[in-house]
Amino acid sequence: MTLGALLDSGLEFGRLEELLGGLKLPGYSLEAKKVSRGGIAGTRLLVHLDNKSVAERHLNDILKIIDHADLPPEVGENSTAVFNRLAEAEAAVHGIPVEKVHFHEVGALDAIVDIVGTCAALFLLQADQVVCSPLPVSRGEVESAHGRLPLPAPATLELLTKRQAPVEGRESGHELVTPTGAALAVTLADYFGPFPNFNIESVGYGAGSIDPGYPNYLRVLLGYIESEAAVYEEEMVLIETNLDDLKPEIYSYLMEKLFDAGALDVYYIPVQMKKNRPGVQLTVLSPPAKLKSLQELVFFETTTLGFRRSSVRKLMRPRAVKTVQTKWGAVKVKYTPVPGRDFPLQFSPEYEDCRTVAVHSGLPLKEVYRLVEYNFRNQYSPK
Repeated sequence: MTLGALLDSGLEFGRLEELLGGLKLPGYSLEAKKVSRGGIAGTRLLVHLDNKSVAERHLNDILKIIDHADLPPEVGENSTAVFNRLAEAEAAVHGIPVEKVHFHEVGALDAIVDIVGTCAALFLLQADQVVCSPLPVSRGEVESAHGRLPLPAPATLELLTKRQAPVEGRESGHELVTPTGAALAVTLADYFGPFPNFNIESVGYGAGSIDPGYPNYLRVLLGYIESEAAVYEEEMVLIETNLDDLKPEIYSYLMEKLFDAGALDVYYIPVQMKKNRPGVQLTVLSPPAKLKSLQELVFFETTTLGFRRSSVRKLMRPRAVKTVQTKWGAVKVKYTPVPGRDFPLQFSPEYEDCRTVAVHSGLPLKEVYRLVEYNFRNQYSPK
């Protein structure tokens, strides 16, 4: 559905086929055809398989295919990341090591084409940023290699939970988000939320395999940010309370628990309380959907008997991610695109990626930052 939507929005079918040829995988062909769902025209992408295709693979089998493929580095890295997330989710659901996971549906050739194809399509469209709406989920059952499973499928829920992705309940009875779709969304989306402020250039509709009588589409909007001052806003809730009798070692644990439960920000401020007692002000920034669980956690893990709660607006500049290559591995760099400028004014290498490079290379972490910043400027500054 994602590939169908990207093709429907203007991606050239021939360019996608050519890039996917780098997989060097025989046994399949692609077909894009126009369809109608609920009276709306869209595109359905079909992956046709011959009888010799492999129906089951382990994670290492798939990663070797991607590693040996002739693909742009960004496509290979994103595809690998999606499959790694899928493997971790399946392993968690079935209680087995990642290397023991059998990819049944998701390991089939058509799913490899779907996942690598989606990463390739975003690369061909030069998408700097991906924003995803809350995902629709429904109740019911679905057939799988393990028999009938409840909806949302356990692997889908595991993926959405790890990213704390927002969902919307639908009374459909059909599987609206598959594990493969969930893995693509949680891996490739820069954030989940409302429409950013941007100029829409094209719209695409990618059709699903079923026609339930309503527009069963994944919709993609392509566009660009025109104004340098463009920001997007979200409604948030601020939780604050003052603490003066909590053991100091608990504060680190409390912060981790709050972030794991969905807090967007947690910080402590030294304060003077009644009778000039030294204390700590706890502040938690919560999405509305996470408010109840975060409130309960503050009561459960601290000594407070109450807290202040207020609605706030969170304003953010759009962010995008580029990948910089080093001989020790890839490092993601977050930056703010600025229309009218060839190079961003603000950018920052990802700490965890830099830390991994520092550990493997033996270089000081500060030198890794300098190396990545230098490479980023060379790769993306105007020539």
